[in-house]
Amino acid sequence: MATETIGEKRRVAIYCRCSTNHQDTEIQRSDLIAYTERRGWTYRVYEDVGVSGAKNSRPALDELMRDARKRCFDIIAVWRFDRFGRSTSHLINSLSEFQSLGIDFVSINESVDTTTPAGRVLFSVIAAIAEFERCLIQERVRAGVKRARESGVRFGRPHAGFDVSRAIEMYLTHASLREIGKALGVSHVTIRRALKAFSATGMSVTKVA
Repeated sequence: MATETIGEKRRVAIYCRCSTNHQDTEIQRSDLIAYTERRGWTYRVYEDVGVSGAKNSRPALDELMRDARKRCFDIIAVWRFDRFGRSTSHLINSLSEFQSLGIDFVSINESVDTTTPAGRVLFSVIAAIAEFERCLIQERVRAGVKRARESGVRFGRPHAGFDVSRAIEMYLTHASLREIGKALGVSHVTIRRALKAFSATGMSVTKVA
């Protein structure tokens, strides 16, 4: 749930999250508000309470992403990376989207601040490592699918043509079965069958961090 915007100047979206209803976001919130006030920024707080970071959908984060695409703020600030991203790939993909929107990103505990030259360099290094990781996944998946097809393995129903390699890549980078099915135009059941067939070849479908 978002609170009101305070004042004017550079606009910051503060995002806080805790995993259970027995925790609260008070420390995150107070540290982030103090940080933004020291920088002379204005802020709006988005909070997910009792929401696991592994979930694909979080109400406050979904609202923040919608507002980001409307350019409702200039900067996103978090207490720590794991309060925001559900995986390395989710974090990097989100940061890349923010970069394309002209929105900076700050994580106060990791000392990442893309409003500064040093922060932008660090982001470039993180993004390069993530891209290398994606390339390794793609290479492994495509080789595995090729080997499986040569061995006679069939992925899904004959009429359900879709990019199997892409489906597996998306799964390995933490997309849900329903998200993959929607993106590729098939049911989540078909995606599950394809993953099962791929696993049967001896190739791992363990998700990356």
